[in-house]
Amino acid sequence: MTLLEETPPNTLPPLMYKPENKTTWDNFVTTSKNGGFLFFRDYLEYHSHRFTDHSLMFYSDNKLTALLPASVDGSTLYSHGGLTFGGIISDYTMKTPLMLQIFHSLTTHCHNHGITEIIYKPVPYIYHSIPADEDLYALFTYNAYLVARNVSSAIYLPNTLSFDGNRKDNLRKARKNNLTVHQSNDFDSFMRIEEEVLIERHGVKPVHSAEEIKMLADRFPDNIKLFASFKDDVMLAGIIMYESRNVAHMQYAANSKAGWNIGAQDIIEDHLIKEHYKDKRYFDFGISTEKHGTLLNVGLIKRKENFGASAVVYDTYKITL
Repeated sequence: MTLLEETPPNTLPPLMYKPENKTTWDNFVTTSKNGGFLFFRDYLEYHSHRFTDHSLMFYSDNKLTALLPASVDGSTLYSHGGLTFGGIISDYTMKTPLMLQIFHSLTTHCHNHGITEIIYKPVPYIYHSIPADEDLYALFTYNAYLVARNVSSAIYLPNTLSFDGNRKDNLRKARKNNLTVHQSNDFDSFMRIEEEVLIERHGVKPVHSAEEIKMLADRFPDNIKLFASFKDDVMLAGIIMYESRNVAHMQYAANSKAGWNIGAQDIIEDHLIKEHYKDKRYFDFGISTEKHGTLLNVGLIKRKENFGASAVVYDTYKITL
């Protein structure tokens, strides 16, 4: 661990989250500099039957200063097993020396609970309201090493680039076929398209069922939304968006066979990027990698970059205790 020239505020051992802490937890996420709705307890706990929660709350000088959404599996702590990312969530007062103290408290806690390694997935910078990389420095001081690097593609919306020729051709086809785009609550129709696409192309089913997506959309109507394209009231393609403070993220996207050759998905993306989310900071298409980032789907990332997107990495680190 890095030596500190000055003694930071006294950091107590972390408290394990309990249901009675829900309001305090959620309020802290709301006012944090790198939190989002994924870290609210109602989202973390929708799949609680799949993960053993081990979320932690860190106090310094009797003030809540950080949260760690976490789960445990055997002797490994994950931050969090049910999330794509989710490291230390901190408020606007977080300082680097304090983060080092928090990591000291975290590793001591893990040692005392028989945890021998930490799998840590920091929040990508595009989700930060202001810079929040104190945890990345702390990871370095604890000899954490990179075990996965997935690459996503995002558009910086205040300065968008023009679409390439293929995207423009698809948009012309969509308009020629009189496709319309609007928000929809027909998650069942969309998930049928999504399941067909994933099974046919990849031999897998969606991570979420239609029932889970509808339940989450009911819990977070301002954050989880379905946008779809239609021809004569028939859904041809759809995109489920996860909205956070600064980022509009494509969680699911599916294009039916009927919509594939007439730009049914392209016209949705055009609408979201140029109109619906034009006041957000980033539009994130999601990752294009598999096997912990060692396999790049070139065709998939090329399509995203043809919209003017560029790379953002989603990293995973391991600390061995």
